[in-house]
Parts: sequence; C-alpha cells; structure tokens
Amino acid sequence: NVAYNCVDRHVEAGLGDRVAYHWEGEPGDTRTITYAELQREVSKAANALLELGVRKGDRVAIYLPMIPELPISMLACARIGATHSVVCGGFSADALRTRINDAQAKVVITADGGFRRGKPSALKAIVDEALKDDSTPSVERVVVVRRTGEQIAENPRDVWWHDLVDRQSDQHTPEAFDAEHPLYILYTSGTTGKPKGILHTAGGYLTQVAYTHYAVFDL
Repeated sequence: NVAYNCVDRHVEAGLGDRVAYHWEGEPGDTRTITYAELQREVSKAANALLELGVRKGDRVAIYLPMIPELPISMLACARIGATHSVVCGGFSADALRTRINDAQAKVVITADGGFRRGKPSALKAIVDEALKDDSTPSVERVVVVRRTGEQIAENPRDVWWHDLVDRQSDQHTPEAFDAEHPLYILYTSGTTGKPKGILHTAGGYLTQVAYTHYAVFDL
C-alpha cells in the first residue's frame, strides 16, 4: 500500500512528530503537518471517499490548487485502492472533461478556486462547465475544498470537503494491494492529439521513487 509506505510506517517507527510538509500558500498562509497529523488527515479523507461509494479500482479525478488537500487526496485514494488522476489546475473545462471521461472518474475533488499572481482563480466554475449537460456520466459526486472563499454555484452532487471529511474517523486500516495494482493515471498534454493516459502501478512507482532517491539524490 503506497499510503502505508509513505506515511504509516514512519509513524510506527516513532517518527510521527517529524514534519512531513512545510507548506506556504501564495497569499503567505502556512501549514506545518507532521507524519502523525498526515496519517490522521489521510485516514479521514479515505473514510470520506468510502462514504461516497469509492472502492478499489474506481477512478478519482483531482483538480486542485497546490494546497495540502492535494497530496492528502492522492494518498487517500492510494490507501483504499482507488486510482487517482491529477489534472492541472490551469487546464480548461474541455481538457478536464476529456480526462474525466477517459478515466471514467466516479468522483471529482476540486476547490472553489486557487490563487494565481495574487488574485483568486476559479476552479469550481470550470468543473461545473466540464460536467454540464450530463457530458460526464460517470461522475457521481464533486468534493469542494474551501480555499479562496469566492462564491460558487452549488449543485445536488456537490459536497464541501469540510462538511464531509472533518466529521470522519481518523482511524483507517490501509488495504494491501498487488504490486501491479493501478496507482494513478497521468495524461499527456494532448498538444499532438488526444491526451494519452500513462498508467503507473503501485509497486513499480514505489520502486522508481526509492531508486531515484538512492541513485539521483544520493540519500
């Protein structure tokens, strides 16, 4: 389990108080998250996805700014065996729709917006445009992180991250998966044709990262 390897084993080794993320947002807001705190947040997000009906093998599209909820969402998917597809927050509604439909994503995780060059930049409105007129039939729910505080249109399938995730238990036992279990899909830019989804598997990706840390970063 990728989430276990990235988070839980460090907590179990007594390193829960060690910092996992120092984060600073564009407006200057900051968060410092330890491994123990990350374990709790990822567990809550995993339980939230399970409540929405996401199961092993389902796909989740993530369309977020660079905020802590982004890696938390990725790790939560890995924890329950759902395959995540991160779409760049600068992509258009058409680009997002194409990637959602190709992966047949069941849930989209987004935010009201993000900050670009000091100003709020809408994200939820782009998701609404991508999902309009039943053009993405696989999507059942949209989870929205409150980031900028900008007003958004709320639809029946929308749920706020803080309403859904904050009330979940911070206890979750990660499942074990085969080394070839799909971890995430990363799409090509699509500049030379239809975007192609590159599939990374759990065991292969962990091996690549571990070897990169050894051979490239010399850790």
